Amino acid sequence: MRLDNQGLVDRSSLSRFHFNGQPYTGFKGDTVASALMANGVKLMGRSFKYHRPRGVLTAGSEEPNALIQVGAGDAMLPNVRATVQEVFTGLETSSQNHMGPLAYDLLSVNDLFPNFLSAGFYYKTFMWPRAFWERVYEPAIRRAAGLGRMTLAANPDPSERAFAFCDVLVIGGGPAGLMAALTAAMSGADVILLEETADLGGQLLSDGDVIDGIPADIWVSETVEKLKETGNVRIMTRTTATGVYDGLTFGAVERVGSHVPRADDLPQECFWRIRAGQAVLAAGALERPIAFPDNDRPGIMMASAIRTYINRYGVTPGEKVAIFAANDDAHKTALELLDAGVDVAAVIDSRPDAQAIGDYRLHRGAQVVGSRGRQALREITVRSGGSEFRLETDCLGLSGGWNPTLHLTCHLGARPEWDAGIHAFVPKANAIAGLRPAGACNGTLHTEGCLREGRQAAEEALKALGRRVRKPDLPQAEDAAGATQALWSVEAKGRAWLDFANDVTTKDVKQSAAEGFKSVEHMKRYTTQGMAPDQGKSSNIGALAVLADATGRGIPETGTTTYRPPFTPVALGTMAAGAQGKGFAPERFTTSDKAARARGAPMIAVGLWYRASYMPQPGETHWRQSCDREVTMVRTAVGVVDVSTLGKIEIFGKDAGAFLDFLYTNNFSALKPGRARYGLMLREDGHVMDDGTTACLAEGHYVMTTTTAAAGQVMAHMEFVSQVLKPEWDVAFTSVTEQWAQFSVAGPRARDLINGIADQPIDNDSFPFMQCGAVKVHGIGARLFRISFSGEHAYEVAVPSAYGDALYRDLVARAEALGGGAYGMEALNVLRIEKGFITHSEINGRVTAFDVGMQGMLSKKKDFIGKAAATRPGLLEEDRERLVGLKPVGAVKELTAGAHFFEADAAPTRQNDLGYVTSVGYSPTLGHFIGLGFLRDGPNRIGHHMKIVDHLRGVTAEVEICDPVFFDPDGGRARG
Repeated sequence: MRLDNQGLVDRSSLSRFHFNGQPYTGFKGDTVASALMANGVKLMGRSFKYHRPRGVLTAGSEEPNALIQVGAGDAMLPNVRATVQEVFTGLETSSQNHMGPLAYDLLSVNDLFPNFLSAGFYYKTFMWPRAFWERVYEPAIRRAAGLGRMTLAANPDPSERAFAFCDVLVIGGGPAGLMAALTAAMSGADVILLEETADLGGQLLSDGDVIDGIPADIWVSETVEKLKETGNVRIMTRTTATGVYDGLTFGAVERVGSHVPRADDLPQECFWRIRAGQAVLAAGALERPIAFPDNDRPGIMMASAIRTYINRYGVTPGEKVAIFAANDDAHKTALELLDAGVDVAAVIDSRPDAQAIGDYRLHRGAQVVGSRGRQALREITVRSGGSEFRLETDCLGLSGGWNPTLHLTCHLGARPEWDAGIHAFVPKANAIAGLRPAGACNGTLHTEGCLREGRQAAEEALKALGRRVRKPDLPQAEDAAGATQALWSVEAKGRAWLDFANDVTTKDVKQSAAEGFKSVEHMKRYTTQGMAPDQGKSSNIGALAVLADATGRGIPETGTTTYRPPFTPVALGTMAAGAQGKGFAPERFTTSDKAARARGAPMIAVGLWYRASYMPQPGETHWRQSCDREVTMVRTAVGVVDVSTLGKIEIFGKDAGAFLDFLYTNNFSALKPGRARYGLMLREDGHVMDDGTTACLAEGHYVMTTTTAAAGQVMAHMEFVSQVLKPEWDVAFTSVTEQWAQFSVAGPRARDLINGIADQPIDNDSFPFMQCGAVKVHGIGARLFRISFSGEHAYEVAVPSAYGDALYRDLVARAEALGGGAYGMEALNVLRIEKGFITHSEINGRVTAFDVGMQGMLSKKKDFIGKAAATRPGLLEEDRERLVGLKPVGAVKELTAGAHFFEADAAPTRQNDLGYVTSVGYSPTLGHFIGLGFLRDGPNRIGHHMKIVDHLRGVTAEVEICDPVFFDPDGGRARG
């Protein structure tokens, strides 16, 4: 079926590939569809529900039928369009959605029972007997459902992601897109041109048009050279714009390595995020089919696709081709077939006044009402006047008109508008600010108009950017679109297919309306119309027309379903590129990481950071032994722990103090340089967002610390406040978390250790509790903070990160010489529970300052975020779940976080639940377990005995409710 002297494929480069285990050959530039077609293969798949034989319908990404699997083993990818996948030597492909061989699919028995599997059958069937559902119905449905097969292993093929910026983004490389890109590039703009296929030109490569007196493909090549000569155009072929988002941000998928043999250093796809100053949408239009009985046989395809296979790939889809159309454009296909030496059986035109434009047989006012040929088309039945006759043909081209590819203009919520002149929806004016549709996607269906609109859209984009416009000359081309008649379906006996991928017929849509599902959105869900991988690109408008006719409404009143991204399916692995395996989440390591691992410390994830859990020593066989030793070490001598993961945000400006006052519940503007203060931060709804200390380093210069888990959230919150709520304030801030390595030195001998490294003496008078300032450590500029999260006499010393590893090793060695050493997160957690200090285990997003006993920190003298909401009566009730401590009673050996409080004699049910435990730990200082939790009317229950129950772990224990501060309640150790 390969044509001589036709097509743009490279016949000097042969590719050998496999389909269903059989070897085939193609040329460089072929798709799987064109190569199989050249080898005489018409049957390429099976339909979703009835498993009817299906062949190629289109020549692009809108293809609903020829869905194949590509690759083998763990690299196998389902639902790839044979019309998009390019061939290369070594390519392995296979058909999908069949049981047994493709030609003898056992599940095609479904096609014998269409009345039992009609639209909505799943809502009405399999309801009786009830016991059959799990044992019979569901397993059978699951075996039959789905398209393609997924492997259980991770995809071994890498993908990547990238970012790009440009002045003008042009989507589509057809005539409108090429003129838009050329206009913008000649005017000096930075341009990105996206084209979905492997070559620029769009429909110009398929139609055999003439532009400026030369063949269209030659004009395309010359224009591409002009674009390259400007030096400011990035041409990205094999790249599909999948969606548009706020701020003219576009998602796009580039097929980087899917058209060549796999290589270790070559990703399969790249997901682009492109930010454009202005954009031109030149995505063209999609030809729509006509529904008639048995219009889905292999060999029935779009008329424009036939032109594409002839002129672009040098392949004829049949030896004797017929055309069924309702417009002038389809007659071009007959001419292209004749020029290629292919027999044209006839052109069947539904319009009584249709005119032939070539030497072929024309049946005016006629319609195709049936077809024959199970696995390949053999003949069609034509109705003309009051009689019917059969016509032998092995390929039928359909053309019911064109639907603009306007999907991206609707991705931010706009609805398209009906254009009665072309019987199609067109983009709404200014649907997306900065995105200008041009050419066929805007409803202009002739070449001259596409060229003109492309140039005009670029001019408008350039003016919006404030650039001078340098216009290229407008080429001479075809300037008439021809007439079109609205023909959606043919009235005849039999099933007429609308959605080929999901097996939806005109009868299904009519049945939906008859059963009350008259809304277009209801019809879509009742019939599954437009819900297949092609998202109804070839069927949606036809289905709307049938629904409109069934409900007695016009198509504009019927409306459309919602167009959503992505425009074409995107592999999840492509969107999450770089997130496979350990790349699933970023990993952040402290400067002490290597030193801690060298000591055998197990690392645990805290937010995105990895921190040492505990520091085992020889002879210790259980983590509790290490943890108990480290807690005792801090209480009796000195311990060192890395706290670099705390969020560190530097704040500058004349209004920095007022800014902090607005963020925190308590006052910071009166904080003097050299002092630090604990602060509580609320959300706008009055609940606690975060807590931490903020130090004033100098006038108008502060450094805020946040919890590790909330560092990003607090930073985003601050950005919102400064940009939206207080844009007039003179304040600037930046995260310096990674720039400073920070270590806590805690214990009775902490001052001794600090004086061993500081270049100036530190004592209680010159550096009291909550003091801060610049110091030098071994001659290096550092910051010292007298703050404590352990309740002990403690300091935090911060140095530039480059010195973090060396300082940590030095601190630990000095601590060991003083009878202490390094400690980890487990010990730190016990230390803070002993002091009743909260973390995000307690401030989990649902508690207020009142709940954690910090209502006294809510300033009455100033405004702050969350103030009004925090004082709502419902958030100040005594019987709210409030912070308490708990300790075991009697022989209890263990407490668990996540357990719930109940009265001692109450059943442990939801109705009797009084609160929950947030944190627990064994305190070697006190000799028993302790914990924190939230209990209804908690402060008034101190001294009471309660029951905690952990259903998950099977733990029930009696506890005593106590004050949340277990150790050193007056804080003398921290201040001394």
